[in-house]
Amino acid sequence: MAIGQHAPKIYAAITILRATRAAMNIEFSKDILLDKLAKLSNMQMEAQLLNLLKRHDQEYNVDEISMNDKLTNCGHQITIMEYAGFPFPTVALKFINSVESIANYGFKCIMAESINNTFIAAATTMMVYTSDLTSLFLWTCPRCKGYTKGFEVIYRDHSTCGEGRHAGPTRIDKWKRMGITSNDAAPRAVLLRFLFLLCIGCKCLASEVEATQTATLAVDASPQLARKIPDTLFGIFFEEINHAGAGGIWAELVSNRGFEAGGLHTPSNIDPWSIIGDDSSVFVETDRTSCFSRNIVALRMEVLCDNCPTGGVGVYNPGFWGMVLILAMFKNIEEGKVYNLVMFVKSPETTDLTVSLTSSNGLQNLASATVTVSGESNWIKVEQKLVAKGTNRTSRLQITTNKKGVVWFDQVSLMPEDTYKGHGFRTELISMILDLKPRFLRFPGGCFVEGGWLRNAFRWRESIGPWEERPGHFGDVWHYWTDDGLGYYEFLQKVPSCNSGVSHNDEVDTVAIAPFVKDVLDSIEFARGSANSTWGSVRAAMGHPEPFPVKYVAIGNEDCGKKFYRGNYLKFYNAIRQAYPDIQMISNCDGSSTPLDHPADLYDFHVYNDSKTLFNMKSTFDRTSRSGPKAFVSEYAVWRGDAGRGSLLASLAEAAFLTGLEKNSDIVSMASYAPLFVNDNDQTWNPDAIVFNSWQHYGTPSYWMQTLFRESSGAMFHPTTISSSYSGSLAASAITWQDSENSFLRVINFGSDAVTLTISTSGLQASINALGSTATVLTSADVMDENSFSNPTKVVPVKSDLSNAAEQMQH
Repeated sequence: MAIGQHAPKIYAAITILRATRAAMNIEFSKDILLDKLAKLSNMQMEAQLLNLLKRHDQEYNVDEISMNDKLTNCGHQITIMEYAGFPFPTVALKFINSVESIANYGFKCIMAESINNTFIAAATTMMVYTSDLTSLFLWTCPRCKGYTKGFEVIYRDHSTCGEGRHAGPTRIDKWKRMGITSNDAAPRAVLLRFLFLLCIGCKCLASEVEATQTATLAVDASPQLARKIPDTLFGIFFEEINHAGAGGIWAELVSNRGFEAGGLHTPSNIDPWSIIGDDSSVFVETDRTSCFSRNIVALRMEVLCDNCPTGGVGVYNPGFWGMVLILAMFKNIEEGKVYNLVMFVKSPETTDLTVSLTSSNGLQNLASATVTVSGESNWIKVEQKLVAKGTNRTSRLQITTNKKGVVWFDQVSLMPEDTYKGHGFRTELISMILDLKPRFLRFPGGCFVEGGWLRNAFRWRESIGPWEERPGHFGDVWHYWTDDGLGYYEFLQKVPSCNSGVSHNDEVDTVAIAPFVKDVLDSIEFARGSANSTWGSVRAAMGHPEPFPVKYVAIGNEDCGKKFYRGNYLKFYNAIRQAYPDIQMISNCDGSSTPLDHPADLYDFHVYNDSKTLFNMKSTFDRTSRSGPKAFVSEYAVWRGDAGRGSLLASLAEAAFLTGLEKNSDIVSMASYAPLFVNDNDQTWNPDAIVFNSWQHYGTPSYWMQTLFRESSGAMFHPTTISSSYSGSLAASAITWQDSENSFLRVINFGSDAVTLTISTSGLQASINALGSTATVLTSADVMDENSFSNPTKVVPVKSDLSNAAEQMQH
């Protein structure tokens, strides 16, 4: 609702939620009032607000309550806060049905009392906006139990801050003398978020089974002992493994779109492309006639038939995993969706080509178009939109013709139009990443960066520029081809990794490392250099003149101990430090137990282990020196054995490990789970956080566990103490955030017994408010339970009200 510029008065509204649930469900203001006010001027709106409220006085029991009577006599301190840019009627005159909806409207907190689960009293909220209507000021009185009548009452001030029925403030300092405090005052109340990660089947905390163990959890939330967690603590690590990018989050639908995957010396290998027709009607081979200098291989198709069969002959591409027996084929073609086809074509004679999206057997036509290639010796770029008229989960792209002759193809691409923000990513998979609220991204991988052999390492220069000019490369560690459409530019963020001159099977002597160092310096200039610099200008030409905020560079991946690593590392370190003194450099060598013998800002710590070992590793950094480089736990996970394909048990151990990282976040700066993604058709590494195929996806318990830590980065950490003979199977952590008005307690029971847990919280700056406090439980009937495509939510967090939330409570 637009509000004008010239309202001469200051308005205030007191919102009092009635005691009865029926009254709270009234939708009067949402469906009627706002609609009526939508087109009114300020003066009309002013009159209508009062008239509408008075008109519904009897029906809705609206009281005009004296502002001074209700605010000054309640005896509670009131906190003032500014909430800019929110239209007054939208907030003040909307009935609020839940704590969640109140949070959506900018209310920091609501207080209420509950007896026997019956809502008996509610909040008093007053809102004022000034005559320029640019800011809103919200007041909430914490514990006015008696205010159980009425909804909105409008107060008007004609001149000064008076008293009585139509009194209202003209200056904020008048309110300060009435007991209103500023934003830096103590919070009015704390909402408790209890996060239980439970080993059920081993029957823990919140189960219906009688507890056989007892324990006490003491939380000291006093400001004196609180410590800020780094803003970057939890992020994500993306590696091109398990077809995470190619055939995964990168929405390109054509596999081997440039015909380069077979290499320069295998002219008959165009996998997974296949012909439509037989060898008497069509012949295909690759040659080196492409118009692109960096990827010279093209496909030559010769049509041999004078009277070609109905539908023509040609080639088709089934996408990733195109064989019918492997189920996951071309990414799901959906009715009504638009798909953008781009291809480069050459033919000496004018030829009509039919491009189609079909079912896997080619019999069902989902979309098609005819393009004419003019007869000439030069390559032309063909662009065509295909609108699907049906839905098929096993589709293919085919290109056919009925005319005898020769046609060359190269860089055949098909992308859905509705990618994430138009950037080429699968929206549903990116959304799962965003739900983790990651604070950093490590890219493009670990082993993928260096390659099994250096000739197959990731080359950043070859992954930038127009997509059709990128040559792609064979990732020999994970054994598949990538076209590098998802390249350095697309994923450039805060923690790139560089090749240290060491791969799995060969190394570069330190005396010959200079070209690698120069390559890394150029890559940083591409990311951070001005638009006028050599490589910064390339970035600017790609559409991003502003530098990327690269702050970290990891030198190598799991290379510590190799013959030339230390010498090579120092070459990189010194060169980068001289050129970019602010960049934080990450060593491969573990400094958690032994001091490093070389300079570093951080060291890389990787851990893959069984669940019991990882659970016990929650105290790993307790013994680490506080004076050395900080840790970057860039890869952690329960692996093999009881990990299954992503078990509940694995997620519990990982959660306990993360509580240890929070506890030691003074020396642990960043952490990320690995691997992040897996295409179900190519699970090279097991388990993974997010599983997908061409049309489905789900999070493993390890993914959902990470959602319970997404508020940790930048929060305040508070010490916890567990007392029990059973404490060896329990882990816990406590944080507060949002101006200390939300407290998160996490408890992990890794043992086989149910536990009655007594929780004691001290040092909070305000009392705990039961209304709005919640308990979230991640558990299942068996510790080895997993999610799957058939049951993607078997193990997910379940949220409920925590009605007994208090400083002293038992659960």
